[in-house]
Amino acid sequence: MKPVLTLILLAAASPALAVPGGPIDQLNPGNYLCEQPGDAGGAVGLRVTGEDFEIVNANTYRTAAGRGTYLLTGNVLTFTSGPKYGESFHRITNGFLRKTDGNGADTTLRCVRRVMNNS
Repeated sequence: MKPVLTLILLAAASPALAVPGGPIDQLNPGNYLCEQPGDAGGAVGLRVTGEDFEIVNANTYRTAAGRGTYLLTGNVLTFTSGPKYGESFHRITNGFLRKTDGNGADTTLRCVRRVMNNS
């Protein structure tokens, strides 16, 4: 009887463990510098400093305008409070994000985590 009860309890718990959009994750702490693409005749990227942000810890970010929280589910980053509230990004890689529009489509704005060779 115990094995059957265990299977029933596991089956009942499974939907509660699922998260719409994918598993909850976090971004690596650090500064994310944002830019629009340039062109072949000029700069490769055109900085948009007003879009820059810093990931402080597992769910907190900060900008020049203040602090807030974020949620990363699967590859969708959503700012849930603070100055970037309501903005969403598509995680391309762990250090590369692309801002999305209201329909979830990628825009041209990209944000890259600053490391030694791109600061």
